[in-house]
Amino acid sequence: MTAPEHETYPLGLRLDGRRTVVVGGGPVAARRARGLLDAGAVVTVVAPFVCEDLAELLAVHGTEDAGGAHGHAAAPRGRGARLSWVRRDYLTGDLDGAWLVHTATGDPHVDAEVAADAEADRIFCVAAGDADLATAWVPAVARTRVPSTAPGDVARGPARDASPGRAAEVTVSVNAGRDPRRAQRVRDAVAALLEAGELPLRAVRPVGARAAADDAARHAGAVSGPLVRPVGSVALVGGGPGDTGLISVRGRRLLAEADVVVVDRLGPRGLLDELGDDVEVVDVGKTPGHHPVPQAEINRILVHHALVGRRVVRLKGGDPYVFGRGGEELDACREHGIPVEVVPGVTSAVSVPAAAGIPVTHRGLSRGFTVLTGHEDVGKVPAASDHTVVLLMGVSRLAETADALVAQGRSPETPVAVVEDGYGPRQRTTVGTLATIADRARDAGVRPPAVTVVGDVVTLSPAWATPATPR
Repeated sequence: MTAPEHETYPLGLRLDGRRTVVVGGGPVAARRARGLLDAGAVVTVVAPFVCEDLAELLAVHGTEDAGGAHGHAAAPRGRGARLSWVRRDYLTGDLDGAWLVHTATGDPHVDAEVAADAEADRIFCVAAGDADLATAWVPAVARTRVPSTAPGDVARGPARDASPGRAAEVTVSVNAGRDPRRAQRVRDAVAALLEAGELPLRAVRPVGARAAADDAARHAGAVSGPLVRPVGSVALVGGGPGDTGLISVRGRRLLAEADVVVVDRLGPRGLLDELGDDVEVVDVGKTPGHHPVPQAEINRILVHHALVGRRVVRLKGGDPYVFGRGGEELDACREHGIPVEVVPGVTSAVSVPAAAGIPVTHRGLSRGFTVLTGHEDVGKVPAASDHTVVLLMGVSRLAETADALVAQGRSPETPVAVVEDGYGPRQRTTVGTLATIADRARDAGVRPPAVTVVGDVVTLSPAWATPATPR
């Protein structure tokens, strides 16, 4: 009759400064020794020989070969030494004083002897070659570094981790029964999601200076100078043309860490659904001719939240520095000593035409392009037929913009495309010429957001090639 199998009890071990033993000198033993050293443990390796990886660890962390008068392992000697090597086979007694043992000799008889001694001494044992011998198992681990709860926070825990501003570590451990390869694959998938920011990374429990000042921050009015707590940070994140898959990996990760998100109307708003319920979302979206939250107020919002210690993401459509007023927001934050990170985004000036099959440059058709807001200086752009003009936010003044381009020397027959809601559910392309595009757009009911492209590259769009399309 076989004994019933019970589920394991997962937990973490704090091994800093505690003695551990690794029996074996091969590559598996080297990996185990490295992991224990990374955890701060004092490690004794018992083996008649060691592989190259273990020899390198001994050169960095180790001492001269160790061995007691009675054949027992000696503690590492020398200032800062945490790794010692007993150059012989395993003997009963080598586990004296140990908190944990890993055996990876490749010899079933030796591993069984180590496991039996560990059981008798009430020491947890990891057996690399035979899980049935083990009383502990090492999971597949994914780790990622994230900023501390706020700049200047001091994390609770061992003294070596209590440094202001130090990045914290998120650790995910995966057990998959007795199938380590499956555990490794799950681990790798989780690690990829962590790095991409697709899993929540934001600290929830305040620590250190942040916890001490939270109550004051909640009751603070408009803040123009830092409280006792260290200031937070602001990230100006370009979200691309609106599709949630077109934001950068860095931008998505910062969103996953944010305490406050200040979002535009044209940003990838679908990502807001992935935020935690306790993340504050401030909507400052603008529509043509209607700016309910003026830029000065947006600047004040960013400064206020950062000065009370929060991590703020300013989520913008396109790129922060392409008609996004990101430079003004950067200046406002820097004036108050707030650290700012700028994350580029895919500008709609290039991506939205691409969604309609229009490259802004193309060999033989266009050697360059100019991006304008659609109502400023349109008459000053090059009138050459091989130069593309991209107009943002210009639907309401399309007729006068077209007239200005013709007056500057462009042919009235120059192809034009207006692309509405690029990458959105109502994406549509309306084509015409400088002479006809205003009427075509009016008849089609074109409305913002829309990007207008002027130049011969428009002829590459499938919409231009459609025989029934009036031009």
